[in-house]
Amino acid sequence: MSGKLRTYINVVKNYAFIVLVIVLAGCADDDSTDADTTDDIGVGTTESTDGVLCNYFYSEYNDSDSVQLTSSSDWSCTGTSRDLVANGVPDHEVGTFPNPNNPNTIEEKSISQSYTLTPVESDDATELGGPRGTLGFVLNGVKIDAGTGGSCDDSGDDCSLGDNSGSWNIEALGQDSFDFGTDDNNAHVQPDGTYHYHGMPEGFVTLQGGNSSTMTLIGWAADGFPIYARYGYTDAEDASSELKSMEGSYQTVTTVSSSRPSTDIYPLGTFAQDWDYVEGSGDLDECNGRFGVTPEFPDGIYHYYATDTYPYFQRCVKGEL
Repeated sequence: MSGKLRTYINVVKNYAFIVLVIVLAGCADDDSTDADTTDDIGVGTTESTDGVLCNYFYSEYNDSDSVQLTSSSDWSCTGTSRDLVANGVPDHEVGTFPNPNNPNTIEEKSISQSYTLTPVESDDATELGGPRGTLGFVLNGVKIDAGTGGSCDDSGDDCSLGDNSGSWNIEALGQDSFDFGTDDNNAHVQPDGTYHYHGMPEGFVTLQGGNSSTMTLIGWAADGFPIYARYGYTDAEDASSELKSMEGSYQTVTTVSSSRPSTDIYPLGTFAQDWDYVEGSGDLDECNGRFGVTPEFPDGIYHYYATDTYPYFQRCVKGEL
């Protein structure tokens, strides 16, 4: 539906809500106390995701050389929440861990998350990731953590892949200056044994049958909105339009800070600060999402994408938390 139509529908809904409150107030007993009418009903459009992948369950042994563990993931919908219980073990082939650039071993984790079934689209973006909270989870129970803990100081002489105290945050993907030991799933292992994705979870997408002829729902974001892999409709509001590979709307900065480490040593794109959101330069907003129709939500819903272009996974969420 068009933006104008969505706005009109919201206005009608709000008007109907006000009328209903007035009618109910008129029917109250004379000695009743006034009800609290200050509840926050949210900004933007509320979408229900109830009934979509509410019974996703997987439990199988992963015999990959670097895993040798059972991968377990259980999603369910209860009341107003979508609940995940998982152990964080991937369900697909992985690279070699430990490896020279990632000396960590995949371990089982105890994961328990709850997301709302009625996400509310907001005009504001909330940055998440790392210490600011998990961005979301892929259906297999593996977390999304697009950023890294690596950084450099202004000189570029003092860099660490595990210390984010420097002014320049190193990207895991899209640069050749640093090697975080990621595998073909754009994932690696944190020191505590947590396997996590920095970008497109290729092995999982393949298991789900993802390809250029279909949209593939691969997970849920922290605000309750769905995440899709790579492909979306050319016309966001027309499910009969061709599918295309979605592109993020970030470009490398045009003006390089004088305090940045030399671009001769670390080319643009090495650091998170090298990227600026440029509205309209790609298909998606600053959180790598957009409103549109999907196979699971034919009337349209706000949703995110894992993309082959920066930022690869959303670094923020547009739904209310």
